[in-house]
Amino acid sequence: MGAPSPGLFVGSVSHRRFTPAAHAFTYPVFMPLIDVDRIPELMAVSRLTAYNRWSWASFHERDHFGDPRLPLRERLRRDAAEAGATLPDGPILLLTNLRYLGYAFNPVSFFYCYGADSRLQMVLAEVNNTFGESHNYWLTDANRLPSDRAFRYAAVKAFHVSPFMPMSLDYEFTFTAPEDRTVAHISTFDAGTRNFDATLTLDRREWSAREVRRALVRHPWLTGKVISAIHYEALRLYLKRVPFHPNPSKARKA
Repeated sequence: MGAPSPGLFVGSVSHRRFTPAAHAFTYPVFMPLIDVDRIPELMAVSRLTAYNRWSWASFHERDHFGDPRLPLRERLRRDAAEAGATLPDGPILLLTNLRYLGYAFNPVSFFYCYGADSRLQMVLAEVNNTFGESHNYWLTDANRLPSDRAFRYAAVKAFHVSPFMPMSLDYEFTFTAPEDRTVAHISTFDAGTRNFDATLTLDRREWSAREVRRALVRHPWLTGKVISAIHYEALRLYLKRVPFHPNPSKARKA
């Protein structure tokens, strides 16, 4: 079987917090899966989509890490090399939020990196926080965990995301390939005990003007909804008296 083709994935994101206070929510979402070598072509699918210019839904190179003047594949190659990994030479598919009505925010984007043999070889999790900072977790054979039916990886937390989470955590990432249905699951562990998990569960739709229009009508400003939900859920955690952990990078600058 070859690497999956681009598509529009529709489903939900769920968060569950187990300690120090129980907290859970689920929101409907959709996310495009884009071939990084075909972005301008794919963003021409509809009059409602665009590449590097304003539209209802648009892809802007500057919304992802690295020098936006360079092709995204080259940025991936350079970043992988800095992390001690070799980027495979097959298709690379990006599961992400676009920029909607001019506003971009991606809590996490996933780059699925395939070899020339169409085998999924590694995944990059590009994580962003609400402080305008970003960090890349390269998930390769070096940190892969045993699994018969999914791709599982371990990583040490190296980046501040939520002020209601300490830095002293370990991650476990679990993925299925982005085929007819895809799942991306992230758990955090504190001294070996799971204290939080987040799950994306998405079903494939074709990448077409019709499906893009349907998604936009249902979620006209998805990124605005995402950032609003983050602050709303943060307020709920604050009211539950969950301990607050300042951003260590901001503390160092102060």
